[in-house]
Amino acid sequence: MNSSQCITGDRPIYLDYHSTTPVDPRVASVVMQYILTEFGNSSSIDHIYGDRADGAVKQSAKQVADLVGALYREVIFTSGATESINLVLQGLPNSHKRKIALLPIEHKAILDTCTALTKKGIVEMIFLRIDRQGKLDLEHLETTCSQGMDLICVMAANNEIGTIYPIQAVGAIAQKYNIPFLCDGSQAVGKIPIDFTEWGITYLAISGHKLYAPKGIGALIVKKGHYLEPIIHGGGHQKGMRSGTLNVPGIAGLGEACRLRQLEMVEDETAIATKRDRLQTLLQESIPDLVINGDLTNRLAGNLHISIPSIPNKAIIARIRDRLAISTGSACSSGIENPSHVLQAIALPEHLIEGALRISMGKFTTDKECDRASTILTEAVHQVRQILA
Repeated sequence: MNSSQCITGDRPIYLDYHSTTPVDPRVASVVMQYILTEFGNSSSIDHIYGDRADGAVKQSAKQVADLVGALYREVIFTSGATESINLVLQGLPNSHKRKIALLPIEHKAILDTCTALTKKGIVEMIFLRIDRQGKLDLEHLETTCSQGMDLICVMAANNEIGTIYPIQAVGAIAQKYNIPFLCDGSQAVGKIPIDFTEWGITYLAISGHKLYAPKGIGALIVKKGHYLEPIIHGGGHQKGMRSGTLNVPGIAGLGEACRLRQLEMVEDETAIATKRDRLQTLLQESIPDLVINGDLTNRLAGNLHISIPSIPNKAIIARIRDRLAISTGSACSSGIENPSHVLQAIALPEHLIEGALRISMGKFTTDKECDRASTILTEAVHQVRQILA
């Protein structure tokens, strides 16, 4: 299967997979089945339409759980990782002010929610130390945990620079000090192995549209024996933690996407890393002062975060946006143009922040697209440099 099956015609080359992935056609066919044919409400217990919908939800819960090493009863379906994260941060059943240890480069879903709760006097944030590649200081994490925390938040992989975090080691520290551990797995699930049970994760947030399922569907894995106060009321669905009629087509699609990732992840991610390295080499050959950001030895296969010194990234985007889809940063801030909090947190120099571009590829990216992307970017850089000379 190639990208032309998902993106047709003369549209720009798509290299913004960290923002969202194309829906796998096999997933789309399952979604359509539950839109057009098996359209029952999974809570309707008096007829076969409801039975079939309920069966689809249970099957999908098992498929999600199997991918991340959890129990199917631990799966709560949500609209995506942002809702999942809010459910945890707002639903922790603690009456006292909560001390939360978190990475300064977490997704805005965690940072903004914690900030809002801090303003209400509900939360105190303690930021964990990272280095200039975004790597976590595990010794500082342990020291922090020894002082008593109510929650640890460490993402599985960063959505900008692609750095992968040692979740198993974080989970071991969390268990040692008996602290619940929230892991934002939205960029990592389906790309790298994750074992929810063995690694000591308490809450794992997942977004379908990061792993070739539709937007608007996700999951929160909640460790058996833990309970969250609901932030959405009305019917007591999903063990009373998240009410509302279930999005059966989306849930079925997420389940199918997880099933396919479990089967194809290793082969796909190996191929994606090869294409990423190909594009990186081409760019370094044609732009000698190119800087690669993040942890080059431990990053997502599809991540290539670059900086072109003293070349404003907006000037590049303006020249390529109708031919090449890449980004100047995360897609989590609703179009607000502020310097990346991730790049600031890793102390990237200002001239490199201004020239930063996030390139992210996936299973539908082709070698031909990588070659063409290199040419488009190189030409744009030369054009801007001529103007600035």
